[in-house]
Amino acid sequence: MANRLLGVISALPEEFTHLSDRSGPSHEIGGLAFWRGEIAGREAVFVECGPGKVNAAVATSLLLDRFECRALMLCGVAGGLDPALGVGDVVVGVSNTQHDFGLQKEGGFVTIQPGSRPSLGGDWTPGYAESEPLVARLRKALDGLVLEALPEQVGAGRRTPTIHFGAILTGDCFVNSDSVRRRLHAQFNAQAVEMEGGAVAQVARRWGGDIPVVNVRCLSDLASAESHLDFRAFLAVASRYASQVAHRLAPAI
Repeated sequence: MANRLLGVISALPEEFTHLSDRSGPSHEIGGLAFWRGEIAGREAVFVECGPGKVNAAVATSLLLDRFECRALMLCGVAGGLDPALGVGDVVVGVSNTQHDFGLQKEGGFVTIQPGSRPSLGGDWTPGYAESEPLVARLRKALDGLVLEALPEQVGAGRRTPTIHFGAILTGDCFVNSDSVRRRLHAQFNAQAVEMEGGAVAQVARRWGGDIPVVNVRCLSDLASAESHLDFRAFLAVASRYASQVAHRLAPAI
């Protein structure tokens, strides 16, 4: 809840531009800079972790251990998987799943929960779902929030981005493929794919099941064959939309 110290994680400097001015005291641990500040009036510790699951896991472990954060929020950009969504739309995760951990079998790749040992049996079902009470608080916090229309200079038309709650996938690869995008959406019914959230959720679950992980992602591209071009063009704008949603959610985590 709001009395817990909040850890705020982004992978890239552009994603922090509208989240924190980095003016608070900072500490460097393991090559990562952590600084104290506020978001929406709530005390927080911020860290720019760098892209990928290992970077995110290291940053999360330090937030939980060294700073004793007991609530976590990621904020940044992602690739869109759901064909009903467009660039600029924001997805708030109701679950975080690592799509690239599993078994490589003759019939193809089988995704399982990270850390599972198939030889011992048990439930391999992948994904870390957030609690229904938390999701309800987040939905309430976003009531009435309307994002501004996309700037004309980004070249995506004057559409007004929308906010969605859905499943977010994580993997150590930038998805730049129409066929992979279609497969991931069909397999997981997920709305977005990125490179950190599933690892943050895994580490948080190690510390205890009561640590909320809120993943806020604005679609900077549609994870297609042209996504490497879209990502560069929309990174700054998408980061701003994600931060607007994050500021509304921070007090409710």
